[in-house]
Amino acid sequence: MSDKIRWGLIGLGTISRKFANGLKLLRDAEIYAVASRSQDKADAFGAEFGARKRHGSYEALANDPDVDVVYIGTPHTYHMPNTIMCLEAGKHVLCEKPFAVNAAEAKAMIDCARANNRFLMDAFWTRFFPGMVKLRELLAEKVIGDVMLVQADFGYRTGAIVPESRTYNPDLAGGALLDVGSYCVQLASMIYGKQPRDIVSQVTLGSTGVDELSVSVFKYSDYEMATITTAIRLSTPQEARIMGSKGLISIPNWWHPIEMTVAVSGKEPETLRFEKVGEGFHYEAAAVGECIRAGKIESGVMPLDETLTIMETMDRMRQSWGLRYPSER
Repeated sequence: MSDKIRWGLIGLGTISRKFANGLKLLRDAEIYAVASRSQDKADAFGAEFGARKRHGSYEALANDPDVDVVYIGTPHTYHMPNTIMCLEAGKHVLCEKPFAVNAAEAKAMIDCARANNRFLMDAFWTRFFPGMVKLRELLAEKVIGDVMLVQADFGYRTGAIVPESRTYNPDLAGGALLDVGSYCVQLASMIYGKQPRDIVSQVTLGSTGVDELSVSVFKYSDYEMATITTAIRLSTPQEARIMGSKGLISIPNWWHPIEMTVAVSGKEPETLRFEKVGEGFHYEAAAVGECIRAGKIESGVMPLDETLTIMETMDRMRQSWGLRYPSER
């Protein structure tokens, strides 16, 4: 491996552009190659970000011998085939969330990574922010006692409904759950460390058949619960609250946190603030680089078995709604 980890980017949409900007903040990483199904788009994106190679197909990048790790930024339904293609070509992979459309796809991806001894991670960038690192420390130290309730919402209001867009197109596994609800599910998973015992969930399915608004209650044990709200037709506060037997932690804009307030019973609330560098995608990219240099094939912060559990939880939610994507039929 060279002094710099050589990244390849597959799928050159908005999220890949944000990730590319994050990579530019790392001294030991470079955007080595990019790939699009359009050579013109690959050339333009590559020129903008200084990529040495610009491929007009995903297969060409997967088989590029000089690429160390691939970032998958394609629509949801392409995550599994794109990831498996890269793993079988000997590449490490960071796959954008949602990791897959369902748990069966996620398991196939995980099995492939382990069979090929390649690194694979679900790109929940939220977990790698300094604020989330601090949250895990506070919870481990039981600063607010035993966690009994987690509340998290993530909703935004789109403009006009565009049926062919990735947000509203069921053929692309559109809807709120996989897009932004997955953040909420992984937060509850990070805090409780297990899948819910019981799930009660209500949903509004829109005109294109995807979930536009949902409210769910997860029960892990008698005194461990979570409420999850997710939407693409409603702007929500995007706040998380973690409530324990001794206090409360509140986090505004929790999916890219720069501050949190810790309120412990009998003490004045304390607001903790964290340095904001870029949008924050470089935190996960740096973590991937560290794992690869250490010879690891998965992250301890975002382990593959937990990724599978998160996908299983979302499958259970959709099953209760009667929602299946065309690719699953």
